[in-house]
Amino acid sequence: KSGGEDLQGFYPVRSECQADVPRTRFKSRAGKTLSARRWHAAFTEDGHLDMERVLRRIQRGGIHPSIKGEVWEFLLGGYDPDSTFEERSKLRNHRREQYYAWKQECRQMVPLVGSGKFVTMAVVAENGEPLEESSVENQEWLAKTAVTDKRVLQWMLVLSQIGLDVVRTDRYLCFYESESNQARLWDVLAIYTWLNPDIGYVQGMNDICSPMVILLEDEADAFWCFERAMR
Repeated sequence: KSGGEDLQGFYPVRSECQADVPRTRFKSRAGKTLSARRWHAAFTEDGHLDMERVLRRIQRGGIHPSIKGEVWEFLLGGYDPDSTFEERSKLRNHRREQYYAWKQECRQMVPLVGSGKFVTMAVVAENGEPLEESSVENQEWLAKTAVTDKRVLQWMLVLSQIGLDVVRTDRYLCFYESESNQARLWDVLAIYTWLNPDIGYVQGMNDICSPMVILLEDEADAFWCFERAMR
């Protein structure tokens, strides 16, 4: 690609936000930027990656947006550069199955998980008792019975905070005009929080996770990338 390539289209900005969002300063530089062609050429026939070669090119000219997600999976340690295509395919499939099993586990506790929607208000009282239905607009979100398990209660209480942060995340991007895309980010953060009660959720995790949800098509891949970033 030439240095004059317009990369703004990879991350479309909402029309009403155009004036307030600076254009990307990244420029694709021919012969320096890690392009899709250079990236694919860095693999051997069976899939071993020449990471040293890749890192040199990234240092010189960055990563082209079209491949940034898959490159990050390696940079964050999600895949061993010495692994083969076949080994990574098996690992990817296993991780996806594991993620969606965890997602189903969370969905059994809070049916909103995986529904394409998310919550910005409490689903249960701080003492674990059901909330008064008359005080909440969307009653289907509420816990119907008392929550006595401390870990479950701790998790359910933070879901609304995750939702409030999701609403504020990269809201100038067209990607997050879709509630289903916002819900993908919420799902990943909610599931990570459930699996890591000692860490929990803190503001800022949404900003770390957002690029992964945008760049990686499969939600499970975004989760595992985020999980590596949080180590």
